Amino acid sequence: MASKSNRARQLERARAERRMARLAAQQRRRRRVQAAIGGALALVVLGLGTTWLLGGFSGSSGESVTLPTCTWTPRDITTGVEDTGLPPTDVPTEGVQNLVISTNLGEIRAIIDVHSAFCGAASVGFLAGSGFYNGTKCHALDTTLYVLTCGSKTGDSTSSPGYQFPNEGLPRQPLGTASPAPDVSATPDADPNSYYAKGAVLLSNIDVNATGSQLIFVYQDGTALPPDYTQIGEVSTGLDLIQKIADGGAVNTDGAAVSVGAPKLDLTFSSVQVSDELSTELPSGEPPTSPASGEATPTTTGGS
Repeated sequence: MASKSNRARQLERARAERRMARLAAQQRRRRRVQAAIGGALALVVLGLGTTWLLGGFSGSSGESVTLPTCTWTPRDITTGVEDTGLPPTDVPTEGVQNLVISTNLGEIRAIIDVHSAFCGAASVGFLAGSGFYNGTKCHALDTTLYVLTCGSKTGDSTSSPGYQFPNEGLPRQPLGTASPAPDVSATPDADPNSYYAKGAVLLSNIDVNATGSQLIFVYQDGTALPPDYTQIGEVSTGLDLIQKIADGGAVNTDGAAVSVGAPKLDLTFSSVQVSDELSTELPSGEPPTSPASGEATPTTTGGS
């Protein structure tokens, strides 16, 4: 029995020694890695300091590098234009955000791509934070372009904040063919392509290269909407609610069914919220053009 007990103690001691040896080896590797990282960081800091002293961050003309910012052009406060103030010019230029819209029919969620439209994202976040969209209805349905327009304070195309900003992130390549295809014999210059996919969330235009606040939802592929609208993101959940409104059809002021008009069914925003999430790198916008009087409802022929 004594020999068996001694053998067990020897085995346990050997196992303990092996564990200690592994731990010691791990600690040695950790110290080597930390030393290597420390050395590399020291070289980086030294290199950056040298570059700074030599003017390496000043640009070829000796001027400082200008980071991308947003240019908000104030608008005259007239009918439909609300004095909202201006968003900050120094805004996040990377990442994605969550857009959460609570409605009378349920919740609509979208992912905002800050990468392609950081000024649009900043504007929507600014307006949502001030309650600008609360209580607004989806006021325009175009069943020929497959778009539903929402977020108007006045219930029509005249509503906008007290500023505008340049279009950004416009599509450069078509996604497919417009459906139905435009009648080329009647309109030879019509673009047969489709640039926005089902679920795209766009911002309405106030003028050429001038973006407003109203939200445009594309509810079907094949829209003939021209590539003149800033896309801020994509619907992730709740597209069925938008489709329900589209299926209800549009009506004119007399209540008669039309292809372009006010939605027959009601979709009202009770609250709109924007929250931050991930990150990526982004470009800057373009200078704005002169302001106009109202926001444009999408048409097949132009961007305003």
